[in-house]
Amino acid sequence: MDSINVFANWLKDTPVATFVQESEWAFQALETVHVLALTLVFGTIAIVDLRLLGLASTDRPVTEVARDCLKWTWGSFAFSLLTGGLMFTSNAVKYLGAVPFRMKLLLLLLAGLNMLVFQLLTARGIADWDRDRPVPLNGKIAGALSLTLWIGIVTFGRWTGFAINPF
Repeated sequence: MDSINVFANWLKDTPVATFVQESEWAFQALETVHVLALTLVFGTIAIVDLRLLGLASTDRPVTEVARDCLKWTWGSFAFSLLTGGLMFTSNAVKYLGAVPFRMKLLLLLLAGLNMLVFQLLTARGIADWDRDRPVPLNGKIAGALSLTLWIGIVTFGRWTGFAINPF
C-alpha cells in the first residue's frame, strides 16, 4: 500500500494535476465530459444487457445489437477513462482514501471480469441462440450482473463526488 501512496503523492504534484487543481475551469470541463461519456457507456451497455435479458430488441440478434452498441461503448469508455484519470490526478491521495471511489474501481474490475467470462464462455455458443432461441441462463445472468454492476459504478461514482472535495 505504501507504493500506491507514494505514487498518489507523486501524481498529485505533476504539472497536469496542478493545472486541473488550480484552473478555474479544467476540473468542471473534465467532469462534464466524464459524465456525458459515462452516460453513453451505461446506456449502450444497458441496451445489450436488456437484450440478453429478453426485455428489449428481441426482434434483433444479440450479435447485431452488440455490434451496433459496443463500438459506441468503447469509444465513450475511452473518453470516460481519460477524463476520470485526469480528475483523479487533481487529488489522487483523497480519491484513493475515499471508500466510494474504491468501490467504484472494484465494481469496474468486476464488470470487466463479467464481460471477459461472457466473451470466453457464454458467447462461444452464441450461434446456437443468437436469433431463434432464447438467451441461455448464463447469458441472462451475465446481462443482469452487468446491469447491476454498472448501476453500482454510476452510484459510487456519483457518491465519490460528494465524499471528497476535489480542491
